[in-house]
Amino acid sequence: MKVPFADLNIQHQQITKEINQATNNVIQKGDFILGEDVDLFEKEFAQFCNSRYALGVSSGTAALFLAVLSLGIGEGDEVIVPAFTYIATALAVSYSKAKPVFVDIEEDTYNINVKQLEKAITKSTRAIIPVHLYGQPANMPEILKLAKKYNLKVIEDAAQAHGAEIQIPEKNQNVWHRVGCLGDIGCFSFYPSKNLGALGDGGLISTSNEDVYKKLLMLRDYGRVSKYEHAIIGYNSRLDTMQAAILRIKLKTLDAYNQMRQEAAKVYNNLLNNLDGVVIPYSLSSVRHVYHVYAVQVVNRDKVLQRLRENDIGAIIHYPTPLHLQKAYENLNYKNGDFPVAEKVAKRILSLPMFPFISKEQIEYVVSVIKKAI
Repeated sequence: MKVPFADLNIQHQQITKEINQATNNVIQKGDFILGEDVDLFEKEFAQFCNSRYALGVSSGTAALFLAVLSLGIGEGDEVIVPAFTYIATALAVSYSKAKPVFVDIEEDTYNINVKQLEKAITKSTRAIIPVHLYGQPANMPEILKLAKKYNLKVIEDAAQAHGAEIQIPEKNQNVWHRVGCLGDIGCFSFYPSKNLGALGDGGLISTSNEDVYKKLLMLRDYGRVSKYEHAIIGYNSRLDTMQAAILRIKLKTLDAYNQMRQEAAKVYNNLLNNLDGVVIPYSLSSVRHVYHVYAVQVVNRDKVLQRLRENDIGAIIHYPTPLHLQKAYENLNYKNGDFPVAEKVAKRILSLPMFPFISKEQIEYVVSVIKKAI
């Protein structure tokens, strides 16, 4: 049996007719740049995540970078990011000429360790970028408390967490909120394999701050206020109309597809739960994990990965090297041992096949190979 890491074809077959119609409409209108579908998608996504504004951009990395710039963060400033995530989170800080400051992660959720976060705050700290890694919300209530205490901005990296939710205490009750609308700014990626993926690159920024929104409008489009009038140094970082048209269709399926991922995760959990040498994902009752990635920790990870690949099973390591040990950041003078949890997880983590239409039989086959390998 062959089990791909992700199978986008099945998803796209369900909506081929709608996609063809939407792309043909764009071609007929000829509004390929910042066209009608971009505006409509932005409104629909803002409503989806309960944000006042949403702004389509060229990629998730662009979303993070422009978010940092829109808050006036630059040279001499520091921004706190987790040591274990994709490098784009830190690069967005570096692009702005600010300094990324790393913090270790929690061993169970893989998200930034809030208990260690306060120690990393200095007089130069301007913002925190929590990452909702693998689709599980970070501890936003505590992060927001710290941000308020130290007057810091919060940029949510929700690139892997479209539709994920977390309970926030409000007026003596817990209220469910989607991630991306809790901090000052939320950033999303529409890379094709994401829970909400385009057929190419794409990203989005959400915010409820009108001033930040107006600045972002200029930053993504050459800093312009009219066709040939440019008020600030801006960038060419716009979401294509064609991708927006496709994303509008796929947004309608997102909640249903996330639920399918959650059901698949339950099957994995039941089969792997009591297996020695395997640590299954931990999910708090106060969050709704959307399993962009189903990541386990395994002993002899590289051996298990090799066995999976020998049996036509697509498995990936997210991420084999923590950010503080990346050569790109050797100038920050971090060393082995600085963030022991991130380093331990990086040696043991393994991402198993996960997509909305994965079958129980496919999951059982994956698990059978893991058992033999261990």
